[in-house]
Amino acid sequence: MKLWFKSGSPWIWMTGGAVSISLISVLGLLALIAWRGLSFFWPSAIYQFDLEAATGNVRVIGEIYDREQVPTSRLLEAGIDLKGHQEETIERVLIKTGNREHVDLDFRWLLSTDIVKQSTPKGLAMFERSKNGNFYGYVESVVENGQSVTEDKLAKLDELVERAVDLNDEALDLQNGPIGHINYELERIRLKERALELKDELTAERKAEFKQQRETLKQEYAVLEKELFALRDQAKRDQVIVRDMRDELVTLPLYQVLDVTFANDMSFIAKLGHYFVQLGKFVADDPREANTEGGVFPAIFGTVFMVMLMAVIVTPFGVVAAIYLHEYAAKNAVTKMIRIAVINLAGVPSIVYGVFGLGFFVYMLGGSIDQLFYPEALPGPTFGTPGVIWSALTLAILTLPVVIVSTEEGLSRIPSSVRHGSLALGATQAETLWRIIVPMASPAIMTGLILAVARAAGEVAPLMLVGVVKMAPTLPVDMNFPFIHVDRKFMHLGFHIYDVGFQSPNVEAARPLVYATAFLLVSVIIALNITAIGIRNHLREKFRALEH
Repeated sequence: MKLWFKSGSPWIWMTGGAVSISLISVLGLLALIAWRGLSFFWPSAIYQFDLEAATGNVRVIGEIYDREQVPTSRLLEAGIDLKGHQEETIERVLIKTGNREHVDLDFRWLLSTDIVKQSTPKGLAMFERSKNGNFYGYVESVVENGQSVTEDKLAKLDELVERAVDLNDEALDLQNGPIGHINYELERIRLKERALELKDELTAERKAEFKQQRETLKQEYAVLEKELFALRDQAKRDQVIVRDMRDELVTLPLYQVLDVTFANDMSFIAKLGHYFVQLGKFVADDPREANTEGGVFPAIFGTVFMVMLMAVIVTPFGVVAAIYLHEYAAKNAVTKMIRIAVINLAGVPSIVYGVFGLGFFVYMLGGSIDQLFYPEALPGPTFGTPGVIWSALTLAILTLPVVIVSTEEGLSRIPSSVRHGSLALGATQAETLWRIIVPMASPAIMTGLILAVARAAGEVAPLMLVGVVKMAPTLPVDMNFPFIHVDRKFMHLGFHIYDVGFQSPNVEAARPLVYATAFLLVSVIIALNITAIGIRNHLREKFRALEH
């Protein structure tokens, strides 16, 4: 036994087993998140339940979201009539009924003892809407420009829905593009005029010039506004009449309808195509209905933009600090204290960095910038309010110890003979660092950056104080000068998960989106890391010759 342990084989088995268990655990977690999140976009069957109630038969239409077994004793304590059933447990089903403007709840539980008949009839439609969630029912008629469609109404319905969506998209592009640009230019003119007024440099000529510019922009705005209203009126032209589960006819304006799905009539291939369309919408669209529906594109963009900005900030500072500590600083008590402080900074809770960022960056530094460079905008803050630049700086400080330690490890692995040889050939210490040492340490620098990106992309607590919001009206990047607006607030996938999971007014509807967004956040982090790892491997191969 002693010889067996002395050989080291048990340690190989132990460490290999630990790695395998860890890998299986991580992959299992990712698989669970992916399954619970990505299965949400599959077109589910639409059920019709005929219930036996005290007031007569009741019909419920919707999608099955969950099933569970409930102890009979608990139902009896709640005063529910079980109609003589003696089983220890009774199954109940959670149904998403939608139609929220006509029923009390989006979701309702049905006891199996109350279900007389359960079916998936053909012709049942699910209308995905921009407001009030989904609507379920049977299509009775389609109204095009005031006239009822008599032939092939379902094909006509698809055509009219696509037309309304295109018109709404065109109106949104017009509102966010040319109209938004005019509003932005009007605000810039106001601020310019205010700045000259504060400096007592506002002459009558400049006033007239600003007035002329405003009049020109307002004329352009009036033309675009008419075009916008015309597009909205065209989108409101058509309707669809649907028979809901109350057996009543409801008129749905098609300008609120985003998609119509007949899941019970679809083949597997059709469902697969619809699945990828819905998945694409989730990635590319904006959120709606308090983030419980729609897509997460602003959160994806905000996460990637903030992480890239943080990487640009933290890398030079971390590398320069590591080079000073390893190459220039004397080995004394002060240097040891600095290293201990750097290591201890890595253990500070992230929320503390958020409080520091709010107090120092936002209020002190941002407020000072507003006083010096943007007095015309006061009392409205420009940089003296949470924004993406302060979030990036806060996370740069949070991840700075990781980059410093990793870079120092890379510098310490470079043999002293390399430095001595370079100096002996006549190179200065700066040339040696720039041309030899830093290139050879670049893989270690990229390793530190990879760790920094992985941590920063998943942080939420400090961002809640220094820049992230539930809904951002605009992205940090647009076509208005100076094109990159680092003072703006932004959305983040991590905060989106928190908001949907814990602050949502509709918990049941939001639960699948929590898994989907979590899987998307992990995918974004993996993509960023793979990119950084690819760059690191390229650098390693490029400068491998310097090691010999």
